[in-house]
Amino acid sequence: MKRSLGVCYYPEHWPRDMWEKDATRMVASGITWVRIGEFAWSRIEPAPGTFDFDWLDDAIDVLSAAGLQIILGTPTCTPPVWMTERFPDIFARDAQGHVRGFGSRRHYCFSHAGYREAAAEICTVLGARYGRDPRIHAWQIDNEYGCHDTVLSWSEAARDAFQTWLATRYETIDALNTAWGNVFWSMEYSRFDQIGLPSLMVTEANPSHEMAFRRFSSDQVVRWHEAQVSALRAQTEAPLVHNYMGRVLDFDHFQVGASIDIASWDSYPIGFLSDRLEGPPEHKARYLQQGDPDMQAFHHDLYRAVGRNGRWWVMEQQPGPVNWAPYNPAPLPGMVRLWTWEAFAHGAEMVSYFRWRQAPFAQEQMHAGLLRPDDAPAPGLGEAEVVARELADMPDVSVVRADVALIFDYPSEWAWNTLPQGADFNYFRLALDTYRALRRQGVSVDILPSTVSDLEGYSLVLAPGMASLPEALREAFRGRTVLAGPRTNCITPEFSIPDPMGPALPGLDATVSRVESLPPGIVRSVPDGGAVLRWIETLETEATVDFEDETGAPVLVSSGNVHYLGAWPDEMLWARIIPMLAEKAGVALTPVPEDLRIRDTQTHRFAFNYGPDTVEFNGEVIAAAGVAWWPLQPIERA
Repeated sequence: MKRSLGVCYYPEHWPRDMWEKDATRMVASGITWVRIGEFAWSRIEPAPGTFDFDWLDDAIDVLSAAGLQIILGTPTCTPPVWMTERFPDIFARDAQGHVRGFGSRRHYCFSHAGYREAAAEICTVLGARYGRDPRIHAWQIDNEYGCHDTVLSWSEAARDAFQTWLATRYETIDALNTAWGNVFWSMEYSRFDQIGLPSLMVTEANPSHEMAFRRFSSDQVVRWHEAQVSALRAQTEAPLVHNYMGRVLDFDHFQVGASIDIASWDSYPIGFLSDRLEGPPEHKARYLQQGDPDMQAFHHDLYRAVGRNGRWWVMEQQPGPVNWAPYNPAPLPGMVRLWTWEAFAHGAEMVSYFRWRQAPFAQEQMHAGLLRPDDAPAPGLGEAEVVARELADMPDVSVVRADVALIFDYPSEWAWNTLPQGADFNYFRLALDTYRALRRQGVSVDILPSTVSDLEGYSLVLAPGMASLPEALREAFRGRTVLAGPRTNCITPEFSIPDPMGPALPGLDATVSRVESLPPGIVRSVPDGGAVLRWIETLETEATVDFEDETGAPVLVSSGNVHYLGAWPDEMLWARIIPMLAEKAGVALTPVPEDLRIRDTQTHRFAFNYGPDTVEFNGEVIAAAGVAWWPLQPIERA
């Protein structure tokens, strides 16, 4: 499939006489997709049961006539004010019980049954009108689930739904009390309706209670999502899409993705560096105008796994300064092109820029678009046009299965947020560190869910920080080089310490008998280079000790090709661990300069310079914010 460019457009924001000019200009710029409608409920249904489709019909006519393929969004993330009057209890509540009310967006609780039905109804209405319209080439379901911390809700609707969910999951109150260990502190219940939401307690909640609430909250997102999917499926054959966010982890994206056709995500590299990533000041200063070199690629690989048959898009690509981060610098010249090509190298079918024109009003008026509010081109437009010309001359960029897999597990994120045992222990950060270490060695990586049961074709598999290891995955580890840990398989799904204690990996004699968490600035060095930080485990083992710390305690142990990492490595130690694993697994490495990252496709190797200076690699000089590619011999996989 040839790759293509798109843009997010809001015809309801602009005078009617601008629409043809905008559409013509989009096509002239090389854009072939346009997303509309995802925030337009008040214009589609200005009063209950009163619909105005004239303007939307007109917009679809104009955009399609210009040659654009339309993605139509369901407007359910912005219920109009009359909907909040119909359902005064529609709103989510925060953990302190405060209502999160009307006046921006995502002002609903996923557990509100009345609004879930209303959302399905508007999808049914839209599907009846446009579901068989050949000009609608895809549908976006809602917008950015979980954005603005909206998955966890402590509303009455959530409480009631949680009690029902618990009754279904545990069947009897005795089973729940046993699973949660409620004999501790006299927390035993006699009825499900006695169980509240885990907030406003004297001290922390029972971690089993907290974990159940997080699982429930994720399930509520899935239930909400599938109500809209069901409403549309019967009325359209166009693919259904959702646009996920970066480092929004409160719900299981794999479960949401199971019912749709294409996963997409909204990529804001500079905003994420400032707002969503840890890192020393010098790291953030170096990549201030580029974004972290691995954050975008991680999500590209993640959403390729979420998408059905590997299908995924970037629905919103940052084209200039955003408005929502603590600080909002402009991209370094060339970065919009780099981000776009990096997405294509990781398998994106389409990259869509947010937005066509910068809005002169409301909350996002400081968010750049491809055009300025006065219609003059913004810098991102020129870079998008360059990519469009390059795409015309570039053969199809097809992904190929990597040799290395990284297992990613949303419940592990919930578990370690529930009981971190150290303020610096964060599952996503550990997974990204592991991914980053592989990328520094020039390795292409596939990210897979913890539900995978077949790892055929993967020479090296890494499963850092997985709270509970499914039996099917344990069995799939056999016959390949595996690295697990730290903090892998050390609790049950109900959040208790298992017997036998973890990690309980097949063929590895090792038990984690004690854990320590270290404050920032405290490390334990490893002889010959590197150190461990944040998290250290005491390992009782008869296995081979591959690395030990300065005290002689095992850090990495192995038996054959099965390895357990009992600590959090720093960058230097990762640089020793990955080559050792790669040699055992027969994985070829291509160590890259600090700022450079590479990605292999079926036919080409791509190189991306995230640094502010030129880089020499493979006989080429790659400019700051530059992209290079060259043909490879076709890569064949069994």
